[in-house]
Amino acid sequence: MLFPSIEEQTVILGWDFYLPVIIFVIMCALAVPIWASIGSAAIAMLLLSGALPLSLVGESLFDGIDAFALTAVPLFILTGDVLVRTGLSRKFLDVAEALTCWTKGGFGSATVLVCGMFSAISGSDAAGAAAVGRMTIDRLVESGYPRPYACALVASGACTGVLIPPSIAYIIIGLVLGISASTLFIAALIPGIAILVAILVTNLVMNRIYAYEGGEPMSFGEWASNLGRTIARGWYAFLVPGIIFYGIFSGRLTPTEAGATAVIVTIILGFILRTLKFSDFPAMLVGSAKVNGVILPIIAFSLPLAQALAIMGVPQGFVASVSSLTEDPYLLTLLMIGILIAAGCVMETTPNIVILAPILKPLADSIGMHEIQFCIMMITALGVGFITPPLGLNLFVVSGITGESVLRIASRVGPFVFFMLVVTLMIAYIPAISLTMLPDNLR
Repeated sequence: MLFPSIEEQTVILGWDFYLPVIIFVIMCALAVPIWASIGSAAIAMLLLSGALPLSLVGESLFDGIDAFALTAVPLFILTGDVLVRTGLSRKFLDVAEALTCWTKGGFGSATVLVCGMFSAISGSDAAGAAAVGRMTIDRLVESGYPRPYACALVASGACTGVLIPPSIAYIIIGLVLGISASTLFIAALIPGIAILVAILVTNLVMNRIYAYEGGEPMSFGEWASNLGRTIARGWYAFLVPGIIFYGIFSGRLTPTEAGATAVIVTIILGFILRTLKFSDFPAMLVGSAKVNGVILPIIAFSLPLAQALAIMGVPQGFVASVSSLTEDPYLLTLLMIGILIAAGCVMETTPNIVILAPILKPLADSIGMHEIQFCIMMITALGVGFITPPLGLNLFVVSGITGESVLRIASRVGPFVFFMLVVTLMIAYIPAISLTMLPDNLR
């Protein structure tokens, strides 16, 4: 943990803080890669403040990513890529559709479920939005959904990629704050399912109001027969999430070991089904390496920045400044949620976690929030930001694969934002939601 104890103190910030922040904002506005923007800001802050010798930056960069837990990140990314290339992700959709066809709004509900299945395994909401969007949006439109609403539904469902374990976001926040990723996975299970249910309920309510999906739902007998046939045709696809969840939640596998096992099983299934060839490996590995190559430099450059902020007393000063305005824990919690949703609108999960977690964690400590509850609340609030208009990142991902206007998608996403925000507030104010699954010694 970066900040084991915080005493209130007055911290006067000067240009050694504000100039690097300005540099960061300007570089982001100019579309400079986020890792380069963070790296430039970190080096500028170190030079101006003298918080750390610049000669230690290289060592700090490599020490920051020299963590066993981080080896799970490329493994989960590769698992998601293999699932798409082998066609196993379509089996998830088939089973999800068979599960939900008994009710009106069935295919919309199936889309949300497959978002949760795929995004949780791949660990990326953006990857989930792109992969599931390509499979489902045209079919959603054929089923009667307006295209902007179909895009909003996929963008919202894909938010579960950072909320349902196993999630790369929990691996990273665990690394930053010194918390076991396996513990966070267990704690996140109920909150992640709660968000998924909130999105499902929202879609069902919208279907009741606007009657998007036509046709009559199946009878119970037809539904059971169809579900049985679908599972018989695609049960093997669920070996992958089954291994991941059983291995992690039983304690038999670490996240890294579960990711490695999932990759091997997925590749074997691809060969057995003859949907994967040796010639697919170069493109598959390169694609996964590119995604991983975006994440790790962000972590590497963010950690020296976090160290500089800690040495300069920025987290302590933030706690003191905010506490001077109000000491009401409910208002301080709302402030943290607002900051996280705003940050989630404009930046991906990784930089937000590495920069904001060390700053906001002391504030959560000051109001007595459990560190596990804080982590779950943070990731959930960032997830809400991914679809919050007008800058939600998932809105742009879905717009990019469909050509639909971001503003038209944003106009249909309001109900999903509202219900996800309700669940976020419940997580923030009801500790039991995050802590129920944990053993007594960790609560």
